[in-house]
Amino acid sequence: MGDLLPFSEIKDTFLFLEDWEARYAFLIDLGRKLRPYPEERRDDAHKVPGCTSQVWMAHSWQGDRLTIITDSDAHLVKGLLAILVALYSGKTADEIKAVPVEAAFAELGLEGHLSPNRRNGFFAVASRIEALAAAHT
Repeated sequence: MGDLLPFSEIKDTFLFLEDWEARYAFLIDLGRKLRPYPEERRDDAHKVPGCTSQVWMAHSWQGDRLTIITDSDAHLVKGLLAILVALYSGKTADEIKAVPVEAAFAELGLEGHLSPNRRNGFFAVASRIEALAAAHT
């Protein structure tokens, strides 16, 4: 497992790739770079509702900064989760509230290349993270 790239590098790489087959392969590779998810947290309390695939998310606050770990049973979804981790993890509650997640999704051109269910799942995870930030302030 390697280190996750910052969102700006994910975006640059994603936009550099010319076809969607290469972009999907890049997303899958991003998902492989997620931190290992603890087995004991693969439970209903950590499952994110609104996702077609199984998605789990755990978090902790290190001082005022949120750390997120995620996992899914679907390779492409793991890549989408990696994008969210890059956007949100390590940020303060105020920084999380300022993340332009809809704009980031649009910048990557994902809208026309993901099923509505995957899009909804992406934003379900983003909403959960935003709720954590709101509750932390």
